[in-house]
Amino acid sequence: MDPFGIFKVSASGLQAQRTRMNLIASNMANAHTTRTEQGGPYKRKDAVFSAAPVEETRNEELDGVKVSEVVEDQTPPQMVYDPGHPDADKDGYVATPNISVIEEMANMMMATRAYEANVAAFNISKAMLMKTLEIGR
Repeated sequence: MDPFGIFKVSASGLQAQRTRMNLIASNMANAHTTRTEQGGPYKRKDAVFSAAPVEETRNEELDGVKVSEVVEDQTPPQMVYDPGHPDADKDGYVATPNISVIEEMANMMMATRAYEANVAAFNISKAMLMKTLEIGR
């Protein structure tokens, strides 16, 4: 097994969490967007993770993580009464994204912790490899 394979695993986790953070930031930035190019309010997006091989050697497979797809939340929009809004329907209701800023903040905290855990694993692996090299001297 390649001693640098663990770095590839940590790097895949870092990349996946970065994508997740970007989606969360987009969700929060569009929490009040009532009109999109596709029509209707913005739909919350989320990353779906899956295992992905980063290295194969002699019947051993080293798996990392990847974002297999980005899905849109199919929850119906929240209807808010605002007859003066330009996107209000004939009854004065506006379809707004069903995004909870509190939920997005919780997701952001989880993504941050997962990112930090991957950084820690990367640094620990680097330290172990350096100690191994020192022993070999």
